[in-house]
Amino acid sequence: MLDMPAPPAATADYAVVKRAIEFISTHWRDQPSIDEIAEQAGLSPSHFQHVFRRWAGLTPKAFLQAITIERARELLRDSATVLDAAYDVGLSGPSRLHDLFVTHEALTPGDYRRDDLTLRYGFHLSPFGESIVVAAPRGMAGLGFVDGDRESALADMARRWPRARFVRDDAATAPYARRVFDPAFWRPDTPLRVVMIGTDFEVRVWETLLCVPMGRATTYSDIARKLGKPKAARAVGAAVGRNPISFVVPCHRVLGRSGALTGYHWGLARKQAIIGWEAGQVGAA
Repeated sequence: MLDMPAPPAATADYAVVKRAIEFISTHWRDQPSIDEIAEQAGLSPSHFQHVFRRWAGLTPKAFLQAITIERARELLRDSATVLDAAYDVGLSGPSRLHDLFVTHEALTPGDYRRDDLTLRYGFHLSPFGESIVVAAPRGMAGLGFVDGDRESALADMARRWPRARFVRDDAATAPYARRVFDPAFWRPDTPLRVVMIGTDFEVRVWETLLCVPMGRATTYSDIARKLGKPKAARAVGAAVGRNPISFVVPCHRVLGRSGALTGYHWGLARKQAIIGWEAGQVGAA
């Protein structure tokens, strides 16, 4: 397998962080100490804090504050304003996703001959565990995460485009993984090209998600309102759940109206991890 070089936030660090998040999520009412969390992560307190900060760019305490409901409510206060401003700018040119610059092409399944679509895929390291990257002829079409075995991750992607032919090609997908997960490559002169393959409504929802900057959040109802369908929050939720390009199209930034994190296709612990990691990136900017 040809992998990209391990990014600063290595997969091994994420495994530690994930164990810590899962423990905190089930024991937060007890306000566990750093010593208790470190024990669950299998490290000494000092080593745990070092690994955590290396991965997140934040102390464990600051990370926890970043993923609390109180912080989520702060992010949501101006979410509608953020979307309004983004739409005022327009979506015709490159869209800015935090410091990761993205250009996109929207295609319906019928835009390809139904039996003539070849998608290349590969497995690569990421700050959030092993990832699967899917590339169409004109850009990246899919990004997911491996939980358990690679076969399941591939099947999850393959069911989204059941008539496509999938070919393993790590060399072809490695540049996309590097471009997505290494902040050194988040430059406007080298935009990431993505191909959104979905229904017209799904693509419109995904385009709206691209307007939500790092360090901000939105809700299903705000997206529905912006699309001119204020009663379609449930349909928006379904489209968000079918987003095939995790992290890049930031469905993790969609929260419940109360600030609750709600569900996430690739696991709530990973959603918490991404939100906290992004808080570290914003703080470092």
